[in-house]
Amino acid sequence: MDSARHAPLPVPEPQVTHTVADGVATVVISNPAKRNAMTAGMWRAVPRLLDRLAGDPDVRALVLTGAGPTFCAGADISSLREPPAGPADSPQALAVRAEEALSAFPKPTLAAVRGHCVGGGCQLAGACDLRFAETDALFGVTPARLGIVYPASSTRRLVSLVGPSAAKYLLFSGELIDTERALRTGLVDEVLPPGELDKRVAEFTRVLVSRSQLTQAAAKEFATGRTDRDAYWSERAAEQARPGGDTAEGVAAFLERRAARFTWSA
Repeated sequence: MDSARHAPLPVPEPQVTHTVADGVATVVISNPAKRNAMTAGMWRAVPRLLDRLAGDPDVRALVLTGAGPTFCAGADISSLREPPAGPADSPQALAVRAEEALSAFPKPTLAAVRGHCVGGGCQLAGACDLRFAETDALFGVTPARLGIVYPASSTRRLVSLVGPSAAKYLLFSGELIDTERALRTGLVDEVLPPGELDKRVAEFTRVLVSRSQLTQAAAKEFATGRTDRDAYWSERAAEQARPGGDTAEGVAAFLERRAARFTWSA
């Protein structure tokens, strides 16, 4: 008997992978054996990867998704039993750094969600600018199930996204909610039928890539409440209104009924 025929298939290593095509970076959370749960190594990889992608002039938007039928089931719970090397290396600290890096990414970000988006997975999705989900997706913020104090920054981001009442419901109960409720609270921006998510994400990111990065970058900072760069954006607006700037190009394209050719980049 050929023993090779019966050898078990290798289990893929937990990892965060990415591709870049047509101006869009697609970042994939991949740990299929544990429903894409985030290991410490995966948490550490996220800020480094985002830093590289932020500096890539070919990247104009970013999509975060999970491998297979699940977005991310949260942190790998087995890692919580391992004593960290120090406070900065605790699972919660690693998750917050990844979340903050995603929130600070200077270009539009979109979470494409299938299946479970729970715990740390919901942290990452919430740090994106937008969230599109398939109909059967489920969302949850589950520290109350584990006796964990949810990070202050993550709590505030959740409150700003869904409001105090919905945030308390999620945090107090640890219950999962469906896409209908997620859409109603603002946790999700669009819900797609099964099989339509990839098509819609591709269609929408093409729109994002075609728009002015000047507008997007300024709007992202204003929407997150940053106030220390108001003068900076006023100066950029004045510059781009001159001949050859993005604003001048956008107005000319509108009047000439053609697609604008924006060139400004952060």
